[in-house]
Amino acid sequence: MEKTKTKSEKAVAGSSASQKFDKKTYLYWYELMLLMRRFEERSGQLYIQQKIRGFCHLYIGQEALAAGAESATRKDDRVITAYRDHAHPIARGVEPKYVMAELFAKATGCSKGKGGSMHMFSKEHNFFGGHGIVGGQIPLGAGIAFADKYNGNDSVTLCYMGDGAVRQGALHEAFNMAMLWKLPVIFIIENNNYAMGTSVERTSNVHDLYKLGLSYEMPSFAVDGMSCEAVHKAIASAAEYARKGNGPTLLEMKTYRYRGHSMSDPGTYRSKEEVEDYKKKDPIELVLSTLKKNDWITDKEVEAMEAKIKAIVDDSVKFAEESPYPDPSELYKDVYTQGDYPYIVE
Repeated sequence: MEKTKTKSEKAVAGSSASQKFDKKTYLYWYELMLLMRRFEERSGQLYIQQKIRGFCHLYIGQEALAAGAESATRKDDRVITAYRDHAHPIARGVEPKYVMAELFAKATGCSKGKGGSMHMFSKEHNFFGGHGIVGGQIPLGAGIAFADKYNGNDSVTLCYMGDGAVRQGALHEAFNMAMLWKLPVIFIIENNNYAMGTSVERTSNVHDLYKLGLSYEMPSFAVDGMSCEAVHKAIASAAEYARKGNGPTLLEMKTYRYRGHSMSDPGTYRSKEEVEDYKKKDPIELVLSTLKKNDWITDKEVEAMEAKIKAIVDDSVKFAEESPYPDPSELYKDVYTQGDYPYIVE
């Protein structure tokens, strides 16, 4: 039985439901998703070669979320996410070479080589991380939105989290305050079905995770996260709703990762048949199919796009390999201190 929508949910859902997309948008989605996919595939290879150390969580399969959200928002909107964070800064406009250099822990990386795979940042592109603490970014996302409301800006914060992070108590505190203060934040659950190796069904009595927002009377929806169109429409509606001062929205993006949770995860908790079934819904192939069906791209242009993306990824690896490691003195920089604090001993 379908639930009856509240007045606020109708306001969010109805604002861009009939939107159509043109050739330019589909080409944008295709090129951006292809770049994210090829970048992540190369990152996986480099990790195996031990050129990338530590943890490494790939975004392969989930590209429609970043692409659809980016086409639906503005550059002055804010994005914060968890530790599966290589693709999001690229979608925001960070040059791939700076993301790759960060993966290599080089000084030219977007976090000066100090963050690595899980802690990408770019103030210039309003990308606030990259956070290794599960669920730690959720109250931070609400805080960023609070700052924009306090300062009278109409920017919106997109706060991403995995399906495992919704088990954290901080989520409920952030949801309550966000609704109480009507903060301009869109909470986005990237539900790829598995919190590390444990399915949603084994970790939650609530399987439809968007329902977690209903007890706060927050407009809450499930979205096809494998569809750029569906993602764009949902984000555009929620952003418009937030800019009008109405407060937050919760979106459960139903997506899937084709690789393991991290590079050390063989993914034996799911069947090959399940993975192959989801690959039939590959967002890149779906967008390419639309482009071809409308005669908006030729096979030759697809080959040219692949070559262009390969060159960008190759250049990013070359840049990372040739960049220097941070000087040891960097250990003492970018560490917060309050200079006028009375108990600091020089």
